[in-house]
Amino acid sequence: MKTALITGVTGQDGSFLAEFLLEKGYDVHGTIRRSSVDYRERIAHLEGRPHFHLHYADLGDSMSIMQVVSKVRPDEIYNLAAQSHVQVSFDSPEFTADVDATGVLRVLEAVRLCGLAPTCRIYQASTSELYGKVEEVPQNENTPFHPYSPYAVAKLYGYWIVREYREAYNMFCCSGILFNHESERRGETFVTRKITLAAARIAQGKQEKLYLGNLSSLRDWGYAKDYVECMWLILQHNTPEDFVIATGVQHSVREFCYLAFRHTGIELKFEGEGADEKGICISGPENLVGKTLVEVSSDFYRPTDVVNLWGDPTKARAELGWDPARTPFEQLVKIMVDADMAKVAVERAGDEVRTNLAEYLEKGIVK
Repeated sequence: MKTALITGVTGQDGSFLAEFLLEKGYDVHGTIRRSSVDYRERIAHLEGRPHFHLHYADLGDSMSIMQVVSKVRPDEIYNLAAQSHVQVSFDSPEFTADVDATGVLRVLEAVRLCGLAPTCRIYQASTSELYGKVEEVPQNENTPFHPYSPYAVAKLYGYWIVREYREAYNMFCCSGILFNHESERRGETFVTRKITLAAARIAQGKQEKLYLGNLSSLRDWGYAKDYVECMWLILQHNTPEDFVIATGVQHSVREFCYLAFRHTGIELKFEGEGADEKGICISGPENLVGKTLVEVSSDFYRPTDVVNLWGDPTKARAELGWDPARTPFEQLVKIMVDADMAKVAVERAGDEVRTNLAEYLEKGIVK
């Protein structure tokens, strides 16, 4: 039985990867940060399984990383923990650098100092944001990097320190340059999940309008559940190499928004340009027809904005046998919308129960 250690196991990718590795017969260990607030809903269904274990550790604390690596002595490490929100990195650049840059170094050093360099394979979660102000499209493993946010700059250090340890210490460590990958488990502050949740709430009368940033931004969106398989394939490869993980298909934020609303039964028509663009309901629930449901807000523009990410997965397809087209874009949007429609329906049911209970209490029917 192989042993895997996943940092960031409570995140979208970490939870899918934990499920995937357990199905492969791994003994899976995950790191979580100590918190008074429970944020383990994505892995709650895995807790209690005999081959799933959790440890307290933080990428900002080298001693905690060292202790976990020394105790678990993993065959594979998947470093997925990070401050992964681009906009937040402008507000918290120092924290982002400490976790996303120096944090990678702490993992590599822990493996080396614990004497696991010859045996432990390490996967580093890199990002398409490295390409930033893109210099060619689509982007592949040889495309020059031009990071365009504190997050991307920190991740670039992580990418290069992995390559340095691979060459300096002959360690099997690799980076997966992942383009945008989404799912029903995506955090609600990320634009795709913000869109699908808002579409569900608007369709069910729980929200009036959705505010977004640049609707013309182009992204290569895939399904996170498919992408974690490619992470695993990278570490099963004969030689340690870096790979672009993408679908090779590009869509705009506007298109994502249009499809999300359409899956709820609302047809949008976009009018205007730039900051004046609006999404107007032209068919759907009678009370919404003619209303502006989507507007652009300058609050959601970044100081420097990446507008044209488009990955070339040729190498991953050829050398790893990975299928980037397993979950088409429209199916991905539908998966997310269906999950959020169900989530909002539960919220509405809960609201109705609370309203009825309040009325009963007021009337003295129940005490």
